[in-house]
Amino acid sequence: MRDDDRDDPFEELFEEIERMMNEMMGPNAGGNFRVEHPAGASESSRDVHVDIQETESEIRVIADVPGVERDAIELQCDGKTLSLNAAGPEREYNEQVSLPGRVDEHSASATYNNGVLEVAFDRVDGSTSIDV
Repeated sequence: MRDDDRDDPFEELFEEIERMMNEMMGPNAGGNFRVEHPAGASESSRDVHVDIQETESEIRVIADVPGVERDAIELQCDGKTLSLNAAGPEREYNEQVSLPGRVDEHSASATYNNGVLEVAFDRVDGSTSIDV
């Protein structure tokens, strides 16, 4: 019997942990956001970890995108969705991150350090006063 023919003793444990985390976190954990993978995205682009942090005045997106140079990262935002495209010698990232609130895309500031991309936006007040 070859080593790779045996069952991984931790596989069932990891699957159970993943199931429980998905059950606990639900589809919109941490806020109303989701990461959409474009149709036809390669498997290597499907494992980006994205975290969104919110305050009253700011929305911050933190994404793990190792293996690319800073100059190879392209970001676009329309106020509701952040688009991330980046490519390195072994990895390609194409992500659409739905933001949990409207942001001022012109206020964006981004840093990239040790494979971690951080993008901060100022929130936009969602309501407008109407004088009668």
